[in-house]
Amino acid sequence: MPEWLSRIDETVSGLTLPSSVWGLLFVVGAILAAVLLHGLLFRLLLRRTAGRQSLTAGLLRRARRPIRLVFVLTALAFSVPNVRLPPGLDRFVQQGALVLIIVLIGWTLILLTGYFTERSLRRHRLDIEDNLRARKFITQLRVLRRAVDILIVLVTAAVALMTFESVRQYGVSLFASAGVAGLVVGFAARPVLSNLIAGIQIALTQPIRIDDVVIVEGEWGWVEEIFATYVIVRIWDWRRMVVPLTWFIEQPFQNWTRETASVIGSVFWYLDYTVPVAAVREKLTELVTSNPRWDGNVVNLQVTETDRETVTLRGLMSARNSPTAWDLRCEVREAMVEWLQREYPEALPRQRGELSILGDARHGARATGNRNGETS
Repeated sequence: MPEWLSRIDETVSGLTLPSSVWGLLFVVGAILAAVLLHGLLFRLLLRRTAGRQSLTAGLLRRARRPIRLVFVLTALAFSVPNVRLPPGLDRFVQQGALVLIIVLIGWTLILLTGYFTERSLRRHRLDIEDNLRARKFITQLRVLRRAVDILIVLVTAAVALMTFESVRQYGVSLFASAGVAGLVVGFAARPVLSNLIAGIQIALTQPIRIDDVVIVEGEWGWVEEIFATYVIVRIWDWRRMVVPLTWFIEQPFQNWTRETASVIGSVFWYLDYTVPVAAVREKLTELVTSNPRWDGNVVNLQVTETDRETVTLRGLMSARNSPTAWDLRCEVREAMVEWLQREYPEALPRQRGELSILGDARHGARATGNRNGETS
């Protein structure tokens, strides 16, 4: 024992409290001092690196809490071997320090994974017109990162629990039996494992990506975020639909932006048989090509259906992305209706009726003859 600790031990031995209690207070004081020292040092370091975007500054800001744990472990390693603790408490402290070291390693791995993932994501932007490559990369990296985080947490928790003798014996007996208990544990872990496997499948095969336009359960929206066990779909009216990851592996759905962000929108008009299709086709081309939302690729008009009273005209037009295509469709639909009302009102839908004047005249003549005969 160092000389200054021996003096402290001699000083407190004459007091009413046992030396083991004073040793415990000394350990607690060392932990508090380590926490205070950590706070002061990090306050100074954060002031110097404020506003910087360097690798060192980013790691320093993220590592604040794990380094605090390092300070606490250092205080324990320095104080516990040099004092006398109450019986049984020293073993408890050693066990706790071992668990903290394991947690610190797992925590550090998660922080490093998240930090380098975010640095990689900054190089890819979603706010550009052709963002297919960015969506591929961001989706793959985010999903894999969350899968790695889950694995790190599970491994860290398992290793920490295995440091306890009772848990280790239970685990050995569980693996040795491999009976009903193993089936129960496997059944309980099935949702977590199935979603984890589904996340890895989505990251590799990518049936959906961040910012994809999808139709799920009849709802049209964007893939806003992909988490470890579920997907957030932002519906057009700002609602959010929460869908399990396994749903996108097991169920069919529509993905409008699987290959590119550009989409083709359609507008339908139900008009009378007297509509001049050629004039409508020419007007559609004029409306679409003059609209700044059009991407210059597709514009077309076809007669797609006929029934007893109307013909169906379908106009196709393309845009850079789905929100732009929606606005383009609405503007073209409105402008075409106004043009038809002004130039070809007879082409709007109407119902026809047939009136037979000859039949009515004959019926009236018979009625007149009958009346004359009765009079004579």
